[in-house]
Amino acid sequence: MTDDRFDDEKMEEEEDFAAMFEASLGSLGRQLEPGEKVEATILQLGDEWSFLDVGQKGEGIVATAELLNADGEPAFAAGDKIATYFLSRSGGELRFTTKIGGSGSGTEQLENAFHSGIPVEGRIEKEIKGGFEVKLAGNVRAFCPYSQSGLRRGEPAELIGTDLSFKITQFGERGRNIVVSHRVLLEEQREQQRASLRDTLKEGMVVKGTVTNIRDFGAFLDIGGLEGLLPVSEISYGRVENINDILSVGQELEVAIKRIDWDNNKFSFSLRDTLADPWSKVGTLYKVGSEYPGKVSRLAQFGAFVTLEEGIDGLLHISKIGEAGQRIRHPQDVLKTGQQLQVVIEKIDQDERRISLAMKGTEPEVEESSYSDDAPSGGLGTFADLLKAAQKKKK
Repeated sequence: MTDDRFDDEKMEEEEDFAAMFEASLGSLGRQLEPGEKVEATILQLGDEWSFLDVGQKGEGIVATAELLNADGEPAFAAGDKIATYFLSRSGGELRFTTKIGGSGSGTEQLENAFHSGIPVEGRIEKEIKGGFEVKLAGNVRAFCPYSQSGLRRGEPAELIGTDLSFKITQFGERGRNIVVSHRVLLEEQREQQRASLRDTLKEGMVVKGTVTNIRDFGAFLDIGGLEGLLPVSEISYGRVENINDILSVGQELEVAIKRIDWDNNKFSFSLRDTLADPWSKVGTLYKVGSEYPGKVSRLAQFGAFVTLEEGIDGLLHISKIGEAGQRIRHPQDVLKTGQQLQVVIEKIDQDERRISLAMKGTEPEVEESSYSDDAPSGGLGTFADLLKAAQKKKK
């Protein structure tokens, strides 16, 4: 009797344990749908098949040929994570693929890839009307419109002969009418990158970016997952006359994140914030009363702006231009843009980051120079101004 009760208790414990074990695998045992994307970890590379940990009760396998590079060497190692697509389940074995490929693939596999959303391999063979002819696995021909060949339209000659991954967006006439897109895959990848950036990106961070487009008002940069604007005012501490003299499409830069606006999808960067501020030299290297070489960078009605070095400009007021007693109507009567000259620093305003200059050999200016575009064009001034000046000299 005692033995029977012991056996019953043992059976109940085993049943409870089995139930608990099944419950613990509940989340892992859910049914995968064909075409479902799964992140897998490579457990072992075999000659024909490689084994994967895909978070399921069954073992995942993928053809080792899909994990080799163009030279036939392994492109991955045990422990690496890869993106895979579920194909089918047979017993406890789960079949995965990274993409449909291989000369043995036919229209049936391509149709399955179309319905499951699995990428396919293809080679861009030639340019045809409206896009490209693409050769898929099994020598099946497909059409890729220009707009679907990438995120940005490039030169057709650069794409001919390249091997890319595509998604089949249209499958008709039993495989005689197939349309593919490379852009869809790139957009999916960017969306994943963007989701990751949203968690990590902060204003003030320095990131690497690639120039994708240049306009008069600035340059657009792609930092991998999102694109933003580098305004012309944020390129340099100095005045930028022509962006193309400094930046080029494809150029890589390190920039600081100036503004993040996820709601309106607007992002801006600054190259200037990653550079040393030349104004830190003002007051030490550049001092009041000292003489320096400069170059006329801009002419205005009230005077000329002179660059002492990139990022450090001073104003040469119109009253300080020309020979003593000479009255000029506009600085261009005496100076021209790009002209080299010697100047003396008369005043430094650290708060406003302004420097007042005088031509070499002229007397120091008594009144403060103005940076306003409404400043007077020069001359002797009013009678009251002359009277005040005369009284100051007497004192």
